[in-house]
Amino acid sequence: MKALRSHATGGPETLTLDEIDAPVPGKGQVLIAVKACAINFPDTLMIRDLYQFKPERPYAPGGEIAGVVEAIGEGVTRWKVGDKVLCGTGNGGLAEKVVVDQGRPFAIPEGVSFETASAILMTYGTNIHGLKDRGHIKAGDTLLVLGAAGGVGIAAVELGKAWGARVIAAVSSEEKAAIAREAGADDVVIYPTGALDKAQQRALTDAFKAACGPDGANLIYDIVGGDYSEPALRAIAWEGRFLVVGFPAGIAKMPLNLTLLKSCDICGVFWGAFTAREPEKNAAHIAELFALLKAGKINPRVSQTFPLERGGEAIKLLEDRKALGKVVVTMGA
Repeated sequence: MKALRSHATGGPETLTLDEIDAPVPGKGQVLIAVKACAINFPDTLMIRDLYQFKPERPYAPGGEIAGVVEAIGEGVTRWKVGDKVLCGTGNGGLAEKVVVDQGRPFAIPEGVSFETASAILMTYGTNIHGLKDRGHIKAGDTLLVLGAAGGVGIAAVELGKAWGARVIAAVSSEEKAAIAREAGADDVVIYPTGALDKAQQRALTDAFKAACGPDGANLIYDIVGGDYSEPALRAIAWEGRFLVVGFPAGIAKMPLNLTLLKSCDICGVFWGAFTAREPEKNAAHIAELFALLKAGKINPRVSQTFPLERGGEAIKLLEDRKALGKVVVTMGA
């Protein structure tokens, strides 16, 4: 089988398309013929050894797949050959076949494409955990989403609206603003890119406050970090929740006196660890996401697809922060 693999630390250009032996499912495992693999920001970090998990090389990036069960190992009772499934893998997804434990996949709902299925688990799973479990979102809240035009950001906008929040989308361009509005954002703030000086940060704080209103944002969903975090925190409401999701712009250093003045919380959102610690709760979340998908309240936006041999280009799009919505690598029909 073919797999796009990392052999040494480096960027997307270092990945090579290899011909390797197909894995064989062991006891309690299933072999999945991969049809689609969504690309996420951790994939860009992992190949450069900048992520908290460092797989042994050589390995294939890609932690979110959809496909068909091709073979089952001894003792497997949950699946049969031919079942359509989606699954989080951590890595290994940029390959034509993967083996996983039988408890990891979820059945793909009827009528959902492999591309859409591959794009729902990590982004929407992160958000349902972040917004509900960590942010305690409720109808009537004002939600400010930083980085609102990427896969995670769009999912946060959609889920915020599905649960009755007023959503402010913060993005870096007019093109991204249009996408955020299409996803349901009530208002948009366009921020400058690159490092921000103190004057630019103050101006951004003013823009956030104007958009959020006099009471501020009850929830801030920070997928960006860097110089954008503190201006957002300054626009938080009394007893608001600031959710730390990611930091492609860098890890922010927050003035903790602001947490006292606003009596607010800064909360981490680590979905991967949550799924391992609370698998039953995560399964309930995924079931809720499928219900929202069926009801038309969420709609994973797959903006671009690439064949396996061009998977490095897909990762490069996310690394350069140019992805609009989800980017998916496909393995054929």
